[in-house]
Amino acid sequence: MLRSPRALLLDFGGVLVDAPPQPPAPPALVDRFSHLLGGLVSDAQIAADLSEGTTAYAHWRDEVGTTGDPVELPHARVWAEFVTPRWPPAARAAVEREATALAYAWTSRAEWEVRPGIPEALRAAAAAGLRLAVVSNTLCGAAHRDYLNTAGLSELFAAEFYSDEAGPRKPNPQLALLAARAIDVSIDECWFVGDTVHRDIACARRAGAQAAILMRSPRTDREPPHPELVPDAVVEDGHGLLALLRQVWGTAVAAP
Repeated sequence: MLRSPRALLLDFGGVLVDAPPQPPAPPALVDRFSHLLGGLVSDAQIAADLSEGTTAYAHWRDEVGTTGDPVELPHARVWAEFVTPRWPPAARAAVEREATALAYAWTSRAEWEVRPGIPEALRAAAAAGLRLAVVSNTLCGAAHRDYLNTAGLSELFAAEFYSDEAGPRKPNPQLALLAARAIDVSIDECWFVGDTVHRDIACARRAGAQAAILMRSPRTDREPPHPELVPDAVVEDGHGLLALLRQVWGTAVAAP
């Protein structure tokens, strides 16, 4: 039986926000590199290396997630290892100087949309006195933070923890533990809500969260099976999360 939590720790992509895959070499990002490099690397090479780098970085994320306590790579190292290793030194140096701004541009997506029912669930949780925190793996947390601010949701969160800023990457439990400490709630009184079993549910279990809640997204169905990791509940979106909270709260708590 689930018990009422004192806090919710929530993933960004797949939980708070629908994050459809973007093209591996978005034209706007290629143009930005082209302007920065001033002909040192051709547009065709930029696009090809961005595409290859996207795939390589995704493979790295999957592989490092199977290690004991994964940590995020600094922005400059991501570019240097996955995108620019074959570029001339002057081009690599220019990218290193702009590494964080380029990471923001690579991360931010015009297609982001708040998932159905999330504003209602977050506002109901906050009205009931729950503390809320974001716990997300990302190349650039600033892009996530700015989106939540634009969407009018930032004020609901007591803290936001992103792997590029904090260091640990899920399933490293330290990312969840840092967030729980920041909002002054014991991890065993937190529900952890994520859309992946191998990162989110694993992180919740390793951290000792009160409950591990799986919110399904397209990414959920692409995961290989993990029979040893079973969530405490599965919901489809924010509406499902609110319904689950109401079950543990009882009928006395009304929607905002």
